[in-house]
Amino acid sequence: QVQLVESGGGLVQAGRSLRLSCAASGSIFSINTMGWYRLAPGKQHDLVATITSGGTTNYADSVKGRFTISRDNAKNTVYLQMNSLKPEDTAVYYCRLWYASGTANYWGQGTQVTVSS
Repeated sequence: QVQLVESGGGLVQAGRSLRLSCAASGSIFSINTMGWYRLAPGKQHDLVATITSGGTTNYADSVKGRFTISRDNAKNTVYLQMNSLKPEDTAVYYCRLWYASGTANYWGQGTQVTVSS
């Protein structure tokens, strides 16, 4: 069984930065994609950013230029560096790991990010 554990959320003022981490443990196929999603009150579960094990990244338009996703394959860990945070970035951020084959899809428990104006 694969477990994902997020950390790094918190309360921050607008314009400041936070760095989220997500460590995956268990039996993990080396070729996978990891990503971050967020869920804000009254909104849908939105994709924030993804990164493949080969390093290909994808970002939501709303975070391009402000957020950077990266990963350490040796540690099975993905990071999300969030700069220039805005109140609309407030949400619970979830880490996800999946295989392109669709044979696996794992989620973390979520970490709260609150940006005050």
